[in-house]
Amino acid sequence: MPLFDVYPLYNVTPVKGKDIFVYDDKGIEYLDLYGGHAVISIGHSHPNYVNAITNQVSSLGFYSNAIQNPIQVELAKRLEEVSACKGYQLFLCNSGAEANENALKLASFKTNKSRVIAFNNGFHGRTSAAVAVTDNPSINAPINQQHKVTFLELNDIDGVKKELEKGDVCAVILEFIQGVGGLDQGTSDFFEKVDALCKANNTFFIADEVQSGYGRSGKFFAFQHYNVTPDVISIAKGMGNGFPVGGILIHPKIEAKYGMLGTTFGGNHLACAAGLAVINTLVEEQLIKNVNFISNYFISEASKIPQIKNVKGRGLMLGLEFDFDVSELRKNLIYQHHIFTGGASNKKLIRILPPLTITKVHVDAFFVALKNALLNF
Repeated sequence: MPLFDVYPLYNVTPVKGKDIFVYDDKGIEYLDLYGGHAVISIGHSHPNYVNAITNQVSSLGFYSNAIQNPIQVELAKRLEEVSACKGYQLFLCNSGAEANENALKLASFKTNKSRVIAFNNGFHGRTSAAVAVTDNPSINAPINQQHKVTFLELNDIDGVKKELEKGDVCAVILEFIQGVGGLDQGTSDFFEKVDALCKANNTFFIADEVQSGYGRSGKFFAFQHYNVTPDVISIAKGMGNGFPVGGILIHPKIEAKYGMLGTTFGGNHLACAAGLAVINTLVEEQLIKNVNFISNYFISEASKIPQIKNVKGRGLMLGLEFDFDVSELRKNLIYQHHIFTGGASNKKLIRILPPLTITKVHVDAFFVALKNALLNF
């Protein structure tokens, strides 16, 4: 049976990973500056992560949410401690798309409204409502287009105010640093006014932290760079370091009801073991401190390369913008220099999303390779 052909694939077959490197079936070492879409947070095959999953699966890998699961409770406690989101409640699922799906569903349940405001170049997932609020018509099927969504430009506070005052908006969803869209950010004034307008109009303010969360922005969550209080925070990617896990943090003012949300696999024993290993490693190895240190160094080194016209993003969620399409440059980096990087809807931008364990040595190796690769462009 052939695979359903929906992914354009590079001719590389990784078979092993260790920290910031992956190794292919020919034994070639690759510097991983993409982390599989920002998923690898504490490094490939981190011993804490391997041990936690190994120990858990040897005793109990899964049971349903119909029973007590103390590991969920422990994960929620640790997440509250390290994120400083005091009093928030945790609902666990399996992916970022599911997290946003549940966030939007919860907003609609609680406000009894159905329209959503989203933003141009935003990406929130590929499930029904999540893809409807994603600004990409090519992945939005007719069945998804039944959702009522209004897209606005980032920083269009007048547009947000006008739409909210119509009274039918259940949620405003946004990324504080756009991922797939190309690392664009709104202003502090914009984010803080959106937050205030949502509170004044019985509308949920949803912070999509699927890619920017878990320390990648230089704070635990990217919204914490601003004076805002989201009603719901969606998380995934770096949360499990490769194990499929996601969730939403729900403001304490929002009351739960049996049956309102549900999942079969979400919050299973293995997922929680992986999640705890990630949090504990982030704290023990002071990885958020490392994010800020390496980010400053990376940006400083990037500024020395004249072909780089702009550095976008924060922390280790960065974009290098050129004045040409970078697809061939990225292929050169993969095949000639053995470095993984990411693309974006902005075809002139390379995304840098490495494991948070990256060091200056890795950054230096990347820029040596990039300078050599640019000789051909």
